[in-house]
Amino acid sequence: MTARRLPVETDRDPGLQPERTRLAWRRTTLSCAVTAVLAGRQVLAGGDASAALALGLAALVFLVFLRLAHRRITQLGAPQPALMRAGSAFAVAACTVALAVFGAAVMR
Repeated sequence: MTARRLPVETDRDPGLQPERTRLAWRRTTLSCAVTAVLAGRQVLAGGDASAALALGLAALVFLVFLRLAHRRITQLGAPQPALMRAGSAFAVAACTVALAVFGAAVMR
């Protein structure tokens, strides 16, 4: 049994899908930034040392996420954007989970 290959499109979808995807990445980055600012506010309002450490780690993870998102947004501007590599997709998912864990640590 041989695998069937899908035809390769030579032109990009002329619709608004690439723009919607780019905007979704920007919204996700913005929501992460707002969460980081709110966590920082919580630490400044009386958080302990572990909350400050969690905030520092969250800021570091946010910068990694920001870099990955920026790279993907830039790739979406190409005439034929490549699929997101598995390593990048895993890194984005890991950043999302880490931000949730660090946010929970700050809020407890």
